[in-house]
Amino acid sequence: MIDYRATLTMALDTLIIHKFRSFLTVLGIVIGILTVIAIASILTGMRDDLVNRFQALGGDIIVAFHLNTVNMGFQVLRRSDREMMRKPLRIDDAKEIRRLCPSVRDVTWRVLNFGFGSQIRYRDNAVRGGLVLGVPFNYMEVVKMNLTAGRFFTDMEDSHRMSVAVLGPDASKVMFPNTDPTGKQILIQGHPFRILGVMEKSPLGSMIGQVDSYVLIPYGTFHKMTPSQDITLILIQAKPGMLAAALDETESLLRRIRGVKPNEADNFYLTTSDRMIQQLDSILATVAVAVMTISSIGLLVGGIGVMNIMLVSVTERTREIGLRKALGATKRDIVLQFLFEAMTLTGVGGVIGIILAISVSYLVIALIPQLPAAIPAWAVVMGFIVSVGIGLIFGVWPAQKAAQLDPIEALRYE
Repeated sequence: MIDYRATLTMALDTLIIHKFRSFLTVLGIVIGILTVIAIASILTGMRDDLVNRFQALGGDIIVAFHLNTVNMGFQVLRRSDREMMRKPLRIDDAKEIRRLCPSVRDVTWRVLNFGFGSQIRYRDNAVRGGLVLGVPFNYMEVVKMNLTAGRFFTDMEDSHRMSVAVLGPDASKVMFPNTDPTGKQILIQGHPFRILGVMEKSPLGSMIGQVDSYVLIPYGTFHKMTPSQDITLILIQAKPGMLAAALDETESLLRRIRGVKPNEADNFYLTTSDRMIQQLDSILATVAVAVMTISSIGLLVGGIGVMNIMLVSVTERTREIGLRKALGATKRDIVLQFLFEAMTLTGVGGVIGIILAISVSYLVIALIPQLPAAIPAWAVVMGFIVSVGIGLIFGVWPAQKAAQLDPIEALRYE
């Protein structure tokens, strides 16, 4: 019967005696486990953070846009020529959704003109990369955002096209770093606007860059300044428990309005927070597979190194193997001994990789707070299991070779 404690002690003694050789042997495993766990912790932290942000938008909101890929800050990604030929959604479409879809509670929208962005200023302070968004008076209620100061504009101010504005938190910080901007005047494209209030920080703020560097003005005022809207995004609020029905009704109505034939795909884009999370999971899964593939190369190199060092160990301990066999050790005892030593070697490498991965994750959290990292327990457990498994797999051949040695020949070996 093999003495596992003695075998473990022997394996650790071998590591200590041959420090540099052992380090080189398990280096590939350390790097592989480090990469897998560190990336897994960053991806897990990012997913949890983004899921919380998406859910903060509300589980009853449907986003409608004419392009297939859009983030909440109007920065369109991966545009294809075919998509760019699509007709933008119109404000009339939003009004029709509100009027004809019984499962829809309310509808709002926001439109943007890129020409305004570079012309938002208060005296010498200008908002670089800022956005001017035209929204109706019900915008804040539909998207469930709050104010940190002042108030939002009213239906009357919207319909009378008054020159009032509500600042995003970053825009407020740039133009009014130490004062309350409520009641003050800013210039938008040379036109004076009185500030009514300041919005709270968006749940998507750090995820999509400059989303909080915006100024909201009444849609009526926006339309007066720029009659041709460049980009229109519609936000649809479903009635409680009727999100799926609202989604189907909206899709059916937009297909009819936009003349989409029954055998044609939608020429617009509808999404919800759940769909965003599904898309996010799909992207992260692809990234995870790529990372696993790359890190597996390091694990393969580490496994080959372990097999090589175990073969060397079999050669160096030939007389010891012969003596054990002469004293009654069976082939099974020899196989288990060398397998256990290989698994101990790779297990130590796995533990080192885990410790380094945890250290890297905490370092990322300390240096880049915007890039969250959460160390998943499954990744730590899986990392250790994989490292030990590599020792088991790549230790089979050396163990079998040791077990097949003839005891008489082994005792004669010099």
